[in-house]
Amino acid sequence: MSDNIQDIFSLKDKTAVVTGALGLIGRHHCFALAEAGASVIVCDLDEAACRYFAEKLGSKSSGDKSQEPIHHSSSLRDASFSTHRGFGVDVTSKDSVTSLKDFIISEYVHIDILVNNAAINDMFENPSAALEKSKFENYPLDLWKKSFDVNVTGMFLCSQILGSEMAKKGKGSIINIASTYGITAPDQSVYVNEKGEQTFYKSPAYPATKGAVISFTKFLAAYWGNRGVRVNTLSPGGVENKQEEFFIKNYSKKTPLGRMAVPQDYKGAVVFLASDASAYMTGANLIVDGGWTAW
Repeated sequence: MSDNIQDIFSLKDKTAVVTGALGLIGRHHCFALAEAGASVIVCDLDEAACRYFAEKLGSKSSGDKSQEPIHHSSSLRDASFSTHRGFGVDVTSKDSVTSLKDFIISEYVHIDILVNNAAINDMFENPSAALEKSKFENYPLDLWKKSFDVNVTGMFLCSQILGSEMAKKGKGSIINIASTYGITAPDQSVYVNEKGEQTFYKSPAYPATKGAVISFTKFLAAYWGNRGVRVNTLSPGGVENKQEEFFIKNYSKKTPLGRMAVPQDYKGAVVFLASDASAYMTGANLIVDGGWTAW
């Protein structure tokens, strides 16, 4: 392995898979990996949208300026543009993930990086009922099960099916996306508005599933350590995304850096964990949260 700093962060000739790739930070995971030189397989439920995003990945012609790469070289952008592909996948389906694996092996031969980013958060059909339904006492069992199905079982299946290809080859990096809420309990006070009214409760499902992500990472890191597959967790803090002003203010007050994250804040961490820059790191939880968990 080269000791040149540019070389150890490079993902040239690597194939990277990102699940939940069309999400808020999923897109920027894709941008980061592409900018570092990887061929990116953009995976989400909507195959047409995945293909469209893969086609514009790294291109100046992207119509969505907020999702474009930032501060990248044109030579790297142009070199990697045609190598990215979109694939529709349901991470909760073994058959769907197996089809993804077969596609990648046939088209790219090897799988080097897997970012298990697919996850769901609480979404209530009736916003006016969200306050009552989000209470622990009332939280619906079907939402609990659905969260574990996507956030935990989906990670398990992708790691088992795609990661096994890495283990056969004797090298690879799996990055499981957790959350600060997998480390600390949700602070329900950040959902209190200016009038002192509780507007929502962070449910038990999300922190429970994200805690499971961290534990599963440690299991798999120990299990596949002797096969050359590194497995680490990235735990992001809250990302600003047009939330209510009171929530952004409350959250920022609890963060030493005084703000919520922007999606670009995680690009460096993803490339670090994917690359040889973290070659002696496995079973770890890299927390990038503006200091939220520091106090």
